[in-house]
Amino acid sequence: MDRLSIYLTLAVGAMITGGCVIAVLSLGWYSWTAISSAAAIGMLFTWPASYAISRRIKRQDPHWDDSKADHVDHVIPDPSKPEV
Repeated sequence: MDRLSIYLTLAVGAMITGGCVIAVLSLGWYSWTAISSAAAIGMLFTWPASYAISRRIKRQDPHWDDSKADHVDHVIPDPSKPEV
């Protein structure tokens, strides 16, 4: 289970969603549909971005065995198993 990406989701989600909303507001689109669309796009990209950051952190760690990530049996790993 990739627990690091779960923790990173909070920080990465705030950065991506906030950046999208700020970009929409700086373009002069002040409607609720534009702001909610930007927030939805930010939330959509939060999980893949945090997972990619988690993989990069673990790849650069000299004490982490990254070869275990290829042997995950299910989409949602068992929480009682060790970190992948």
